[in-house]
Amino acid sequence: MKRSLTFLSIPILLIFCFTACVKDTDFKQGDDVSLTPVVELDLIYFNLVAEDFFDQVTQTPVLTVNDTTKIEFLNESGVRENLVKADFQFTFTNSIPRQFLAEFNFLNENNEQKYTITTNVESGSEDDPVITNFFETIEGADITRLTSSNKVVVSVTIPSSDINLEGTLNLKSKTTYFLEF
Repeated sequence: MKRSLTFLSIPILLIFCFTACVKDTDFKQGDDVSLTPVVELDLIYFNLVAEDFFDQVTQTPVLTVNDTTKIEFLNESGVRENLVKADFQFTFTNSIPRQFLAEFNFLNENNEQKYTITTNVESGSEDDPVITNFFETIEGADITRLTSSNKVVVSVTIPSSDINLEGTLNLKSKTTYFLEF
């Protein structure tokens, strides 16, 4: 008896399998799928002290301090082809009683300038440090210029300096990259 039920159930199961409703699958819909990851990364940070702007040996002001950071991932093909927008956020905390000009030059491997971001940093004091926030969005044709760079040179310029200058200038920055695959 058990054997006859098994023989009967197999043909019935096969009939259901071949007569069940099946929706046609459109594999071309896969072309319409796009991935849009958003990546946040720290970019540059530094802590400068007032003494960095005065040469103790020669007793002369140093009006510009430079630093170079490699950002080789921007020049990678996956980023170059898929980056649609980049948001930069710079946060300066200044307790030096001077304004500063901060310039971020994005350079390629031949040290050719591809993109520049410039901002002013407000004067502060040791008793009352001033926070200056600056935002820059890069998109469109500027993205191509940005992604052709592999390093950024930061130049911080002070209008005047002397041996008695005190305080610190700190920078924290991050970038949000918007990609589309």
